[in-house]
Amino acid sequence: MNKSFIVLTDSGGVQEEAPSLGKPILVMRDNTERPEGVAIGTAILVGTQKNKIIKNVEKLLIDKELYNKMSSTANPYGDGNASKRIFDVINSHL
Repeated sequence: MNKSFIVLTDSGGVQEEAPSLGKPILVMRDNTERPEGVAIGTAILVGTQKNKIIKNVEKLLIDKELYNKMSSTANPYGDGNASKRIFDVINSHL
């Protein structure tokens, strides 16, 4: 996923991981259990129709402003530092 330019997925887990890598996400579903990514702008629900998926891929390939906005949006699922914070709390009690 790290070497991809755009992430196309129907996986909820991938929707959580891709923003940490700075990848725009096209969600090939009609709805998602991860609406935070759509709300913040790092993901777009494109549905399952082939033409709509292709149209959105083409748009991201052409529209650099949209691509940059989606790929630089903060990860709505966390900052990637949870394990350090957990370690710090445990370590402070030792």
